[in-house]
Amino acid sequence: MLSASAPSHFPPPGLPEVAFLGRSNVGKSSVINSLVGAKIAKTSNTPGRTQAINFFEIRWPGKPEAELIFADLPGYGYAKISREVSSQWAGFIDPYLHQRSTLALCLALVDISIPPQASDRQLLEFLVKAQRKFLIVATKSDRVSGNQLRPALKKYAEEFPQAQIVAYSARSGVGRDELWKEIRQAIVSA
Repeated sequence: MLSASAPSHFPPPGLPEVAFLGRSNVGKSSVINSLVGAKIAKTSNTPGRTQAINFFEIRWPGKPEAELIFADLPGYGYAKISREVSSQWAGFIDPYLHQRSTLALCLALVDISIPPQASDRQLLEFLVKAQRKFLIVATKSDRVSGNQLRPALKKYAEEFPQAQIVAYSARSGVGRDELWKEIRQAIVSA
């Protein structure tokens, strides 16, 4: 089992980072918890709870030093967040995504159980323009049948042919091994 530190707003310097991005209520915290095998990121039924970048140090079994950072970014697209709070996000999220030298991989989480949203497309277009390595994580894949999942994944693949897509379920663990493989490859090549 992996271990992780409590969330921090200031990560240790130099470690490769994996950013978790997506709409509020897409399941960022659930994916983080599923990957680590422990509840380190707070989950909530109320979207928009994360209002800062939370960093988690990830340690492999038997190794005392952290080797990776998970960065949980605030979700976007939730109307009940005050405009004052959401307007401040651009002041720290944009610089993080544009300038962070240790950012090895961006995971763009999309809820595959609903049609693609304009805000998801904007995020993916932003990552392409920022020349950030990213992959699409299609969360909540356990909520749709195989007959629905294939065309939904195909739609994202057609719109973003340069992106790899991983179908993922935090509940069942589908896609966990594949996502870890992609994370490990990204941090080795970072």
